[in-house]
Amino acid sequence: MKITLLHHTPLEVCAHAIRTCWQSFDKSDGGGERDRELIDRVGNKFKHASTLEHLVYTFYIQGISRAVLQELARHRMASLSVKSTRYTLKELKEETPFSTADIERAQKYIVMTDSALVNEMSIKALENLRLLLVEGISNDKAKYALPECYKTELTWTINARSLQNFLELRSDKAALWEIRDLAHAIYEKLPDEHKYLFHIKNYEESE
Repeated sequence: MKITLLHHTPLEVCAHAIRTCWQSFDKSDGGGERDRELIDRVGNKFKHASTLEHLVYTFYIQGISRAVLQELARHRMASLSVKSTRYTLKELKEETPFSTADIERAQKYIVMTDSALVNEMSIKALENLRLLLVEGISNDKAKYALPECYKTELTWTINARSLQNFLELRSDKAALWEIRDLAHAIYEKLPDEHKYLFHIKNYEESE
C-alpha cells in the first residue's frame, strides 16, 4: 500500500477555535508549544474532544483491498472518494490469462496474504473476473464477482477526533492485519508536530 498526506490543518487553527471560547487569542504563540499544550489539555485531558474536529487530514490511500475498504466505511465520521469499479474494471480486460503461478503480475490487482492457498484461490477469482469482462459482461454486473482482495484506492478525509479513534482501534492486535498495517502507515505520514495528539500501539505492544 502507499499513503500520501495531501493536506492537513495547521495546529494554530485548532488552538484558535479553543481560544474562541475564552477570547484568549493574545496568549497564542502561533501554533507553538503553548498552543500545542492547550490543544492537548483541552481536547484530550479535559475531554472537550469536539475542539479536535477543527484539525482535518486528507490522505490518498492506494493499494488496499476492498476488504479493508469495508472496514474503513465503519468509521462514519470521515469522507471517502473511492476508485470506481464501474469505470475502471476495463484495465483488467486487456490482461492475458492468469495462472496460479502469476503471483507477481496478479499483485497489480489483488492483495496477497501469508497463506499460499488463499493467494491461489484469489488468483483464480481474479481470472474468473477477467473472463467475465472478456465475455462482454458489463462492469456493473461483473463487479459482483469481485474478490475481497481486489485492490482499490481512495481519497480519505478525517478529523483528529475520529482519527484518534481509528488509530486506537485499528492498531490493536485484534484488528485485521491489513488495516493494522494501514493504521501504522497513516500515523507515520502525519506531520511530526501533530503526532503527540495520537496514540498508536506498536507491534510489540499489541502482541
